[in-house]
Amino acid sequence: MEFIKFRDVEKTYKNGVNAVYDMNLEIKKGEFVFIIGASGSGKSTLIKMLYREEKPSKGEIYVGGVNVAKVKNSKVYKLRRKIGIVFQDYKLLPKLTVYENVAFALEIYGLPTEEVRKKVLKALDLVGLKSRTKSYPDQLSGGEQQRVAIARAIVNSPKLLICDEPTGNLDPDTSLEVMKVIEKINDLGTTIVMATHDREMVNKMKKRVVLLDNGKLVKDYEKGSYSSYESN
Repeated sequence: MEFIKFRDVEKTYKNGVNAVYDMNLEIKKGEFVFIIGASGSGKSTLIKMLYREEKPSKGEIYVGGVNVAKVKNSKVYKLRRKIGIVFQDYKLLPKLTVYENVAFALEIYGLPTEEVRKKVLKALDLVGLKSRTKSYPDQLSGGEQQRVAIARAIVNSPKLLICDEPTGNLDPDTSLEVMKVIEKINDLGTTIVMATHDREMVNKMKKRVVLLDNGKLVKDYEKGSYSSYESN
């Protein structure tokens, strides 16, 4: 059964730019899907519509049976509780420790301290940073900071993890390290949708690949069938 469904989706910005059009896409629960394409192909817009940073101009987008385009602005926070999001820039709070950065979102929801502690330590253990709870972001490498950001994104056990260029600021070895963490999260059952320019990573990972061009889905490669990403 489809976990994510785009049905006849279009997105036109106020300046007249057609970022996405004629988009029909289905993603099953537990899949790992790369969204690739050149700059301006519509990757980021597609990703942003999934977590309601942007609304489609036309069409329907379902995530776990919920039409996210119809979610009221006042209820978007409830939708995002069920979705983890990882960005290219880590967006960590510099004056908070690793533990505090990951715990922050849970504390906003008012969870009991002991429950927060268990969830935070579990998430940090999963990304291999349980020993760095008292460190601050500026004491960590770029890869470690991104792993903290991933821990923060999964601390509430979301069914969907959205990644927008998560290895964009990292060298190849560190990128591979981060991707292994994300793959481990996928192995535990979380659906992964990742927009990326990282050609080497896409070629190595052997996952399903969706290719966009000028806002349209032009190719959809099944897992393991994609041979080489050569886009700029």
